[in-house]
Amino acid sequence: KSTQNSVISTTLNDLSNWSRLSSLWPLLYGTSCCFIEFASLIGSRFDFDRYGLVPRSSPRQADLILTAGTVTMKMEPSLVRLYEQMLEPKYVIAMGACTITGGMFSTDSHSTVRGVDKLIPVDVYLSGCPPKPEAVIDAITKLRNKTS
Repeated sequence: KSTQNSVISTTLNDLSNWSRLSSLWPLLYGTSCCFIEFASLIGSRFDFDRYGLVPRSSPRQADLILTAGTVTMKMEPSLVRLYEQMLEPKYVIAMGACTITGGMFSTDSHSTVRGVDKLIPVDVYLSGCPPKPEAVIDAITKLRNKTS
């Protein structure tokens, strides 16, 4: 057999980045309408798994946290703790108006966080109320391009 096409020349760093971006393991942190819209990605129409995304239930196994929906002051410590428990490198996608700015609930409420980026660093902002599933896929693609 010929081994001519079975050898790849690359650096360990490039190989590590390629493997990391080909298999993002998201931790889903959702509370409202945006998270319901996100759930449609799991079905066969959008096929979440096709993009190498394997949802995790433990932050210690995740490298991406996808926040969707309103974040309240009471939820703040748990969200920060989840982020801190994730291993490096870790990424954050903020999905929807409520997560990014506090949404319509933030104008006269003392219990709503006015932007998740005040708690944890955000890599990709995904606007909309709620964003379409296609926009979520685009955000994941942008995250891959940003980190590669």
